[in-house]
Amino acid sequence: MAKELMKLPIVLIPGLMCDMRLFKPQISFLSRDRTVVSASPYGFNTVEEIAKNIIKSMPKQFILVRLSLGGIVAIEIARLCQEKIHKLILMDTSYLAEPEHISIKRESQIRDVEKGNLKTVMVKEHIPNYLADGSTSNPISDLCIEMALQLGSKIFVQQSLALMSRKDQTNTLKNIEIPTMLLCGEYDRLCNVKIHQKMHDLIYNSSLNIVNDAGHLPTLENPLKTNRILKKWLD
Repeated sequence: MAKELMKLPIVLIPGLMCDMRLFKPQISFLSRDRTVVSASPYGFNTVEEIAKNIIKSMPKQFILVRLSLGGIVAIEIARLCQEKIHKLILMDTSYLAEPEHISIKRESQIRDVEKGNLKTVMVKEHIPNYLADGSTSNPISDLCIEMALQLGSKIFVQQSLALMSRKDQTNTLKNIEIPTMLLCGEYDRLCNVKIHQKMHDLIYNSSLNIVNDAGHLPTLENPLKTNRILKKWLD
């Protein structure tokens, strides 16, 4: 049975304006003895539509790993078809509906991006919240900007609209019965430790891990510790 579970694919879902390079250290590490599959959280304007589209391409059973917007989508996948998920890992994410003041900011960002200012919006309003030290000029920040520019303005608008319209998932978390691991960077400004503690309280069969020296992107900021936590829990 243990060998069969080792064969279950790991499905990774990245966050806002990120591709699978967000998980590069994890893919390199986990793919040594597991199949790693990518899923894209874009193409539609609502979290539910994104989740349903991902479900169509997923195997009969899998381990779901996601971060940020990817986590919001993963919770929706759990709401729609929990029976397909063997284990669930939620990193630096939230279960709450978006606050009105954040949605107002996103509306302004969408207007700027539609005018051709995607890089400016990312550098000034998103990247400073990603890393523990708030840096906008280091290799991780540069990678985040590169990913965003390659994905482009259309996907920024789609993902922003999806985040703005997302629903509160308190009841979904209460109904999750599969083993779930929550992981959060200690200095995450966007989805802080308190939010993850609340999710831990809501999900009956869950554990919570805090990654030191990391903000919203522990997969890149502290990959060694993140990988150790993932492997220990998956095994």
